Amino acid sequence: MADQEQDMDPYLQELQDRLTPFEQEHGIGPITERIEIDDEIDEEMVMRGRNIYEMKCEDCHSLSENEVGPSLGDVVERRSPEFIMNFILNPGENVLNHPVGLDLLAEHNVEMPYRDVSEDEARAVYEFLRDYYGSQ
Repeated sequence: MADQEQDMDPYLQELQDRLTPFEQEHGIGPITERIEIDDEIDEEMVMRGRNIYEMKCEDCHSLSENEVGPSLGDVVERRSPEFIMNFILNPGENVLNHPVGLDLLAEHNVEMPYRDVSEDEARAVYEFLRDYYGSQ
């Protein structure tokens, strides 16, 4: 880990140093503590999340392959619920001030736009993605 920090770009190191440990792992945004996720899928929330995904996410994100933005089909395996929700709720801040966001910006050459999603809607999108991943 020390070698990794030593090799890190000074700008990235400065960004990393400004983030709290929670933000480093779970993104920058209104979700500032771990949220409780039931083991059982909430089917009503999945349907709401699917509708929100189709209206606000699907133009740029596929579930199976990279498009304008990264594929989201396995994002629940790669990122915490809090990270996913913070990225949905606060994409600009994450893209410009979080190492993962900067990596995504470099890979896809486009900044994720703000889509006016509430915390409840972001939670529903997460539930949809969790259900999708679990069915694969």
